[in-house]
This record gives sequence, C-alpha cells and structure tokens, in this order.
Amino acid sequence: MAACVCASAASAAPAGPGDVDARAPRVASLNLCTDEFVLLLAEPEQIVSVTHLAQDRHEFPWWRSARLYTANDGSVASVAADRPDIILTMGGTGRDQERLARAIGAELVAMPFPQDLAAIEEAIGTVAARLQQPARGRRVLRQFGALMRTRPEVETEGVFLSGGGQSAAAGGIADQWLSLAGVDQPDDQGFRMTAEQLLRDPPGLVIRSDYRRNQTSRGNFWPGFRILRRLAVRQIATDGRRWTCAGPSLIPEIRRLRAALAR
Repeated sequence: MAACVCASAASAAPAGPGDVDARAPRVASLNLCTDEFVLLLAEPEQIVSVTHLAQDRHEFPWWRSARLYTANDGSVASVAADRPDIILTMGGTGRDQERLARAIGAELVAMPFPQDLAAIEEAIGTVAARLQQPARGRRVLRQFGALMRTRPEVETEGVFLSGGGQSAAAGGIADQWLSLAGVDQPDDQGFRMTAEQLLRDPPGLVIRSDYRRNQTSRGNFWPGFRILRRLAVRQIATDGRRWTCAGPSLIPEIRRLRAALAR
C-alpha cells in the first residue's frame, strides 16, 4: 500500500466546508500523521474523528481545525460509536484492532510511513481516491508538482537541528524536504549531532526546529545551542511541529524557508 502523506489545494491548510457526496465515506484518523491528510483531503462533513494530539497546539500546526471534530485516543474502540466507514492510521495494527474494525463495518487502512518524496506524491492520489475526493487530490498534486519543479538550482550547506542535537539523517525524508527548500546537508549526517561535532566542524547554516523551544527540558539546554550562538552560526527557525510527520504541512514551510534563505 502506498505511503500516505499529502498536501492541500492552494495553501496546504485544512479545507473549509463544502458539498459532500452523500455516498462519500466517513473517515476517522487514529494517527497524528494521518490527521494531516484527512483534514486536507476530506470534506469536513466526512470527518468523524481525529487524534487528541492533533488538538494540541504544541503538537499540530492545524490544531484549531482539529478541534472542530471529536478527539480519539488512537484506538479503534474510541471511534467505534461513531461508525466510520474508513479508519486511517499509519504503521502497523494489531489483529484485535482489525477484528473490531470489521465488527463495526469499517475498513481499517494502515499506511506505511513515507520514505521519500515520490511516496508522498503517490499517496496523495491513493488517499484522495479512498476518500472519493479526486478533485482535491488533483489540486494537491499540482501544488506538490509545482514545488518540485521549482527546486532551487543552488543549495546552501547546512544542517537541521532540534532539541538535544537531534537532526535529519542524510537521505531520509526530512533531508529530502530540506533539499527541496535549498539546504544541502553533509552526506554523512546522522540522526544526532554532538556539541563536539559543532565545535570541530561548525556548519555555516542551521535550520533550527522550534518544537517546544520555550519548554524547560534537557534537550533545550543542550550545550550545542550555546556553541552555535558563540560561533555566530546563521540560524533560521522552522516550525518543528511540521517535521514530526514530514508530511503535507511542510509544503508552505518549504516555501517560507526558500524565501528566508534568499534574504
């Protein structure tokens, strides 16, 4: 089954109310990453439930839209009373979840996490088809395609950093999004950087995730951030919530990063 990450029509933001085919399936999302494309590709009238994490402003960029719907705890049991036609999640599911979905007459669709940008493009059409929203899918594909066609010809050397020195491994989906923004990470970049690495070979640019940046935590007291300030390394902040799933909400963020890099 195709990886399911997708984007919106004109602004990569949840759609507003509209006419929905009475036969269109009603859908519930059990995963924060599927919440993104359900809110983007489904008509509001189709959406039965999204996860409670989607309603947390610290975790999800479209939490206001998510709060228009019933919250679930990520289990089939928590949406059973609403009788959705399709239940979307990401990653594996247990047999008990599958049995319960069948018992309430729902199709449980477990999407794999996307591994590359090509999988994202493929998934847009797949999810739109399941939700009987081909027009929305086509608009998203055009938007995603436009972003791909306008990839910067020259990339700026830099790294992605979040709390505790967490980074985006070379070749991974986040690294591919960074490349689409115009950031070229080292070929040997791993999932984490040490403060010693920064001292030894400081990058010229850091894309700094602001995920819970104002929260007191060991991650945010990581000494590498103090080193970056002392070395006067250029830093561009990015909305860390959008990188959690590396999904559709990154489309406008990539445009914003391109503009910031051009300044």
